[in-house]
Amino acid sequence: MKKLLLPLLLCCVSAAAYAQEARLSGDFQANYNFYQYDASLVGNDTGASNTNPLYKHSLSGGEAWLTNRLSYKGFTAFLRIDAFNNSNLYDPQKAFTSYGIGAWSVNKQIGDLTITGGYIYDQIGSGLLFRAYEDRGLLIDNALEGVHIRYQIAPNITLKAFTGQQKEITADKLNERYQPIIKGFNAEGDFDLGSKVHIVPGVGVLNRTLDDASMSQIVANIDAQPLSTRFDPQYNMYAFTGYNTLTVGDFSWYLEGAYKTHEAIVIDNTSGMLADKDGNAQYTTLGYARKGIAINLTGKRTENFVMRTSPNETLFHGMMNWQPLVARIRPQRLISRYSPASQDLSEMAGGIDVLLSPNDNLDFTLNYTHINTLEDVALYREAYADVEYRGIDKWTLTGGIQYMNYNQELYQIRPGRPMVIATTGFADVTYRLSDKKSLRFEAEYMDNKQDYGSWAFALIEFNIAPTWSFSVSDMYITDLNPNNLSGLKTSPHYYNAFISYTKGPHRFTFSYVKQPDGINCTGGVCRYEPAFSGLRLGLTTSW
Repeated sequence: MKKLLLPLLLCCVSAAAYAQEARLSGDFQANYNFYQYDASLVGNDTGASNTNPLYKHSLSGGEAWLTNRLSYKGFTAFLRIDAFNNSNLYDPQKAFTSYGIGAWSVNKQIGDLTITGGYIYDQIGSGLLFRAYEDRGLLIDNALEGVHIRYQIAPNITLKAFTGQQKEITADKLNERYQPIIKGFNAEGDFDLGSKVHIVPGVGVLNRTLDDASMSQIVANIDAQPLSTRFDPQYNMYAFTGYNTLTVGDFSWYLEGAYKTHEAIVIDNTSGMLADKDGNAQYTTLGYARKGIAINLTGKRTENFVMRTSPNETLFHGMMNWQPLVARIRPQRLISRYSPASQDLSEMAGGIDVLLSPNDNLDFTLNYTHINTLEDVALYREAYADVEYRGIDKWTLTGGIQYMNYNQELYQIRPGRPMVIATTGFADVTYRLSDKKSLRFEAEYMDNKQDYGSWAFALIEFNIAPTWSFSVSDMYITDLNPNNLSGLKTSPHYYNAFISYTKGPHRFTFSYVKQPDGINCTGGVCRYEPAFSGLRLGLTTSW
């Protein structure tokens, strides 16, 4: 079927191209790495050692995505070709090679009814119950392969239903499928209740049915557990959510609550112990905004709300939902190393953000985040403040400070490691040389007695809009922790150099990268990455 699919879709594209009303669009993205062995990184949890084939004999590798979309009289065809040649995205310690159709779909709108078949990307509510999405930087592509129906039953009421299997990327293939079946339904409205009151309510239902092979593995795992912990697993899991956005004048309130029936879930990532548990999650944000001030409160409670194709899957594999984040992902290089990922077993999180703008030239940002487990184990604390001043001609000045507690034992799965307690100060200065040219300088210092120790970071960037961008930076451990996990004795300088060139829709990037191991966060999803040393090339374009 997949061998016939590409020629079939290409024929459709060619035939429709002659139609006057047809519209063809698309995009292309490519990354390529050249791996350079660096002896100073050995032992730094890097993978940049002689045991890593990327540095030992592959020496280079990358990935590319080519997407085309054809639209014609309510018909839409989508086709994406994925190529991975010695890529480090699947596993930074191994070379991943695969090629083929990464995603495809055909879509037809018939009046108020829209029918889609193929690879489906969609979500229910905030994504707490179900979210099929793609994140290329982390090689997450959990599209639903199946059928999706959307019906606009009224101008302000939409119904959706879908069924299928989730896409699976394995160590040598990029378009397999997890065998459990996923079915879902979503209804959403959009109503005005008077001149200043507006609501967007919704409900969602999801069912996942295990296949026999997955169930057999679950049973085998349960039988290997102590007798007192054994149970009869369920083939079917049902989950429900209700949510609403209420807007009243300057206030906006989003509230969502979800529940799932009992099933086998992993309750201990170290031992893989299974238990028969139901789960629930609640998420809310309350915002107030008017000229000069904006306040946002966020809260989330999660208890055993594990949404996977089966308990046999771990890490980023088989995820059916997306847990909203309470903590803010900071752009500062040092602060972002300790970004807390949402917890689906046990989490009680709250945060407050305040933005104050007393005039057009001055902004203050204040934030506090508090995250514990339901058992009151401290996971994360953040107190953050920054100020931006634009009152000096051609200058933009930004400065701030963050105080943070970070549970590396849980977030990074490092048993016995102490809580990271860090204070980070940063400054960012931008000077506009002309309407098109600007110079930016950034400096950061993190006082940290745990993990690797205290860090310093500096960057200088020169931009010629809209064409060129140049930057160089250095990152260095100023006060090395002698008890760091890797056994590092001295700190290397982590130099980086970056150049980008943009012309129309085309953007080319070239960088020399030397980065330490640590947490990398993109789009709310975080993963650990070993250190990297080498060259990186990139290209993005669209049409």
